[in-house]
Amino acid sequence: MTMDVKLTQYAANGGCACKIGPNALSGVLHQLKLPRDPRLLVGIDTSDDAGVYKLNETTALIQTLDFFSPVVDDPYLFGQIAAANSLSDVYAMGGKPLTAMNIVAFPLTILDGSILLEILKGGLDKVTEAGAIIVGGHSIYDKEPKYGLSVTGTVHPDAVLTNAAAVPGDVLILSKSLGTGILATAARAELFSTGVEAAKQSMITLNKKTAECMKHFRIHACTDVTGFGLLGHLYEMASGSGVQAEINSSALPLLPEALEAATMGLVPAGAYSNRDYLKSVRFSSSVPENMQDLCFDPQTSGGLLMSVPESQAAQLLAALHAAGVEAAAIIGKMTAEGKGEIYVY
Repeated sequence: MTMDVKLTQYAANGGCACKIGPNALSGVLHQLKLPRDPRLLVGIDTSDDAGVYKLNETTALIQTLDFFSPVVDDPYLFGQIAAANSLSDVYAMGGKPLTAMNIVAFPLTILDGSILLEILKGGLDKVTEAGAIIVGGHSIYDKEPKYGLSVTGTVHPDAVLTNAAAVPGDVLILSKSLGTGILATAARAELFSTGVEAAKQSMITLNKKTAECMKHFRIHACTDVTGFGLLGHLYEMASGSGVQAEINSSALPLLPEALEAATMGLVPAGAYSNRDYLKSVRFSSSVPENMQDLCFDPQTSGGLLMSVPESQAAQLLAALHAAGVEAAAIIGKMTAEGKGEIYVY
């Protein structure tokens, strides 16, 4: 078996676009009655990126997992992207990743083991770059390849970041450009090669530098932008915090050719699921349809969305740019108390 196999041909949907839609998922999760524990600092109540459990007065444990089907054809690149995406949840909670375990589903009777090896190498290299270590994993046979990580990290109990503590007046900063879902769709059609290559580089980039910058500023709330799109994750933040949000669409950082790809209709199904779910979003008539699609576009290994005091926003943005997080941009603000209403102009 040669290494030029197209992994995406084995996946119905790639990357975070293969997530169960937020509407269907919330209908199931709301029926769970989970036990309470005072040591559980962050659970599923606020739709946060990871769980946080207090071990003692100085250490809390962060636990998360994420996996998905191929978003690119190259197996090593797929491994890198999946690992970067999984590690991002720990960064979003203000923590440091320590250990990771591989999650593997693979058709070993159909695809050669050398392909799986390249996927695992990609994941290993990203975990190593993050300063963490692989300690094991679990695999099953599946006709559709899937890969990701279960990641454990730590954070001081007083330094935990959640997506439910934003306040009116906060400024919103996004650290990565949007458009990975749309450009992954373009890649399948073998279109917009410049944008596709930029999307690949964005997806393999860890949110480590952003997390390191955040430690020097007061961050009220944080989340990473993945399968529910910018507006889906912003809605979780705004509704969990009891506020309303406003987004300046002209300030959104976009990957090259993402708008053009959206104009051609290269929009993944997950974007439509996100749009159907988010009934509290209003768009100004000046926001074109292709830009609206990018706001709902399911991101894979997207950036961190931070809600910060207005007095610190400019300094944080400058620090991010100085650290090499070039796409970081101020994209909006939290405007008033509310129930997660979002206005995009």
